[in-house]
Amino acid sequence: MTSPASGTDIATALPDYAPVPRSALGPALNDQGYYVGRVERNLYWVTDGSYQSAFLTTKDGVVLFDAPPSIGGNIRRAVDEIASANSVSNKVTHLVYSHHHADHAGASSLFDKNVIRIGHEETKRLLLRDNDPARPAPQETFADRRTLKIGGERIELAWRGPNHTPDNIYIHFPDHDTLMLIDIVNPGWAPISMSNLSEDIPGYVAAPAIALEYPWKHFIGGHVGRLGTRDDVTLHQQYMADIDASVRRALVSVDPTPFFQKYGDNPWAAVSALFDAWTDAGAAPVIEKYAGVLGAADVYTKSTTFWVMESIRLDLGFASYVRP
Repeated sequence: MTSPASGTDIATALPDYAPVPRSALGPALNDQGYYVGRVERNLYWVTDGSYQSAFLTTKDGVVLFDAPPSIGGNIRRAVDEIASANSVSNKVTHLVYSHHHADHAGASSLFDKNVIRIGHEETKRLLLRDNDPARPAPQETFADRRTLKIGGERIELAWRGPNHTPDNIYIHFPDHDTLMLIDIVNPGWAPISMSNLSEDIPGYVAAPAIALEYPWKHFIGGHVGRLGTRDDVTLHQQYMADIDASVRRALVSVDPTPFFQKYGDNPWAAVSALFDAWTDAGAAPVIEKYAGVLGAADVYTKSTTFWVMESIRLDLGFASYVRP
């Protein structure tokens, strides 16, 4: 394929990246483009290689957790496949939202109006604001904690403060040794753009430690093609800590003076070049350390480094100097 504007071959012009480590890869997808597998007992997960959903089969029906539009109708097919194999009901009775974002909730409307939708009270406010017919607002909400008892199963929901979004929650399956926490840790992979496009970086950085307070063996992170482990969460913590330390070194070692001397009366040019220099200096040693350890460490570490740097400067006040 060529670009109409330049006549160049787009594929040839695209950059090359480091090979993805095998440890980052999940199971193969079926011919319909999804994989469904058992997490533990009657808890299952579904992935299309990029996004994940989960569901519990119970004596009263199916409880679904998130409905990513990229998986779409394959969620229904996965539920039907498991229900048929185990001779249980395939009727989806409840849908729990992890948070309001369309990439994790945008297939909610595939399930009928009789499905009881549950989410944080802020999720309801945001979905009513967004007015997206693909994401009906939850009928049932909670503020801090709620225990769901559905069909003989127990699910613990908790809001522990803003992180990826103001409404992102912890979903704990105590009887299935599993924690579901979306858009914080991508098992085997570096976070994508700007710490998974997270709105609250201090909350995002703190979330893995909160996750590790829970007892669990299996981790559902919402993205990529495999389940996670406690080691995956610990590795993510170390990656983020290394970015933090590297950024702090960069902020005090790169002198801003030459950038403002160069660009004179164009302060935005100076700021842009300085931010690039800080980001490059902060990201370089982290990319070198995690290449071959985390998938796409060479692709997205600069982006996350920039966003962490801005949080360290603006939220934490590091390297903020008051002119005498």
